Formats: sequence, structure tokens, C-alpha cells
Amino acid sequence: MKATIKTAHHQFEVNLNQPIDISLPLQGNTKNPIAWYLDAPKITPVVMGDWVGAVAQGKSSTNFFNIEFNPHAHGTHTECLGHITKQHYSIQDTLKQFMFYSKLISVTPESKNEDHIITLKQIENLIKKEENIEALLIRTLPNTNSKKTKNYSHTNPPYLDSEAAKYLRNIGIQHLLIDLPSVDKEKDNGALLAHKAFWNVTSVENVNEDARFNATITELIFVANDIIDGNYLLNIQIASFVNDASPSKPILYAIKN
Repeated sequence: MKATIKTAHHQFEVNLNQPIDISLPLQGNTKNPIAWYLDAPKITPVVMGDWVGAVAQGKSSTNFFNIEFNPHAHGTHTECLGHITKQHYSIQDTLKQFMFYSKLISVTPESKNEDHIITLKQIENLIKKEENIEALLIRTLPNTNSKKTKNYSHTNPPYLDSEAAKYLRNIGIQHLLIDLPSVDKEKDNGALLAHKAFWNVTSVENVNEDARFNATITELIFVANDIIDGNYLLNIQIASFVNDASPSKPILYAIKN
């Protein structure tokens, strides 16, 4: 099904029958990506006495499973500025639109001492303000299938320099998506400089009025190597959690020239 999409600065055509899923499915085992020092998520049948909520075990007519997970640690998730503020803000309340004109870029983080950093210069070379992009997707290189099952805890993954995050804010990027567990350094003593720069949060105690309440960060996406860099229609799908973050399913649609 073809659709013509109009935004404030662009008009283009996409085929809605050809979605490109860039989310990682949440599984109840170690084949799931894991971060932040947690164990694997759990998906287990409810047990009530002799009754087990699993059709395969022959004691139930339905599958009736509990799921225990953390959205930040166990797969693709979308978060709002409530992730870093004292006051509660929910992704359910802050993400109100779901389709965006986007750009996918690929970046090899630069080595600096023991860190690997996506720098301001790299980002400036790949995206300009005049492109009028609403959402930016960053695929880090090398891009291997190990990202789908990697345990990131204590590995010091690459991260985004805070000046690069500030630049993205200044050129109007509302939604930032990345294939890492965080835009910030794993162990930074709670500084969270890239998060704060992107959301324009200068105080986590009393959030400043010009903070970007409608901006989101999506982490732990996976963009396969056969998906080329360029412009796409992005659809961010979330579950209706009243929480700072939700598991999410970002979908890309190729733009027809």
C-alpha cells in the first residue's frame, strides 16, 4: 500500500507494505541483549498450586505467562527526559506523534584512551540543519550480529560526545536512535552529559521550562548491514507504560524517489 506523506518541510511516497523492523525482540534468555548489570529477562508461566499456565505442560487451555524485564537493560526501548529527572515524566505522556522524517547514518566511533566516542565533527559531517530531519538513527561500525545478544555490562561501550548531542538538539533533531545501550558512557559517575545536552535539561531537581519534553532517545536498536544510509519514514511504536521508558518497535519505510 503506497502512501504520500507530507511534513512541514518534505513530501514523499512510501510503501507501507514494506516495513523495516530495527528493534530487537525481547526473549526470556541470554540470547537477549543485556546491560546495566542485570540478569536475563524472564518469561515464565503462572503457577497456582497444580495449575501451570502453559498449554505445552498439559495443565492449561491457555498460555498465561509473566514477563520480568527492565526496559533500559533488555532490548530496544524509547525513553523521555523523565529518565533523568527527579519529577516523574512518562513516555506515555510525552511521545504524542509517531511518524517522522528521519535519516540513518553509520559512524565508526573514534578511539580516545580507553573510550570509543562518536564525536561532534563526525556528526557535523553527516547531517546538516538545512536537511530538516526530525529523527536521526545512528548505526555504529563495525556492525555485527553479536549486538543482538551482547552482554554490555562492564564493557565500556562506545558513546556519544555531549557536544554532538547538543549539536543535534540545536539543529532540531527531536528523536535520537542508536544501537548502543546508552548515548552516555557506561560509568560516568551519573554525569549523563549527552542525555542532558540532548534534552536540554540543566537541572534534574527542578526541570527548566525550556527542556525538551517531547524529545525522545531510543537505545539498543539494530540496523542490518543491508539497510543503506539515507532518508526514511520512521514509525516509533511503544507500549502504553506510564514510565520514563517503554520497550519499543521502531520501523523504517524506504522513501520512493
